[in-house]
Amino acid sequence: MGTKVKSILVTQVKPENDKNPYVDLAKKFNLKVDFRPFIQIEGISAIDFRKDKINISEFPSVILTSRNAADHFFRMCAEMRIVVPETMKYFCVSESTAYYLQKFVVYRKRKIFFGKQTVFDLMDVIKKHREDKFLVPCTDIHKQDIFELLDEEKIVYSKAVIYKTVASDLSDLANVNYDVLVFFSPSGIKSLTKNFPKFKQNNTRIAAFGPTTAQAVLDAGLRLDIQAPIPAAPSMTMALEQYIKKANKG
Repeated sequence: MGTKVKSILVTQVKPENDKNPYVDLAKKFNLKVDFRPFIQIEGISAIDFRKDKINISEFPSVILTSRNAADHFFRMCAEMRIVVPETMKYFCVSESTAYYLQKFVVYRKRKIFFGKQTVFDLMDVIKKHREDKFLVPCTDIHKQDIFELLDEEKIVYSKAVIYKTVASDLSDLANVNYDVLVFFSPSGIKSLTKNFPKFKQNNTRIAAFGPTTAQAVLDAGLRLDIQAPIPAAPSMTMALEQYIKKANKG
């Protein structure tokens, strides 16, 4: 189990308020918990996007899987001087993403549909509009589930890569050590190895959320100490709590 856990670095943006499970975890075990995103989103330029020969104006419907997708879809339209028609249909993966569109359009005057929380919920709505051609704005590193579902249902769509995931500059962390590093994506692991090519794990515990992140840890030749979700720990904070209880005994 190794040494006691006194500090944790969560490789994500710090939550906006103190009502989050990491703050509770820090109080419960008297830990130092810091947040630092290891990856960041960058928009792809209109010049690079044009190389894909996708004409946004040809699509009557757009599928938005996140707020980032919405931000960059409207940014790209503005950069390319494309006037988004009022008839455009928006299919959002969640209600919060749908409401986020108020930033860009007059919400009540638009055709906006959303699922409960997953791509699977959204597919029921998309199937009712299967005669449409759908545009799916996405990042260069994306989950395949939505595209697999669209293919399965023989929905006509085009993938529009309009933003990318890049490694953050972490040079200021060079001499900072944490007992646990918490990762949520393979990109986060890539950022670690890019920023710190001489990284030696030693007593540092690595926690990974999701099977692809866990695999990326192993592929990088690192030791995976804490994994979530698992039946006994469906969330990362639960997995951390169970580990810390054992590690900090006595």
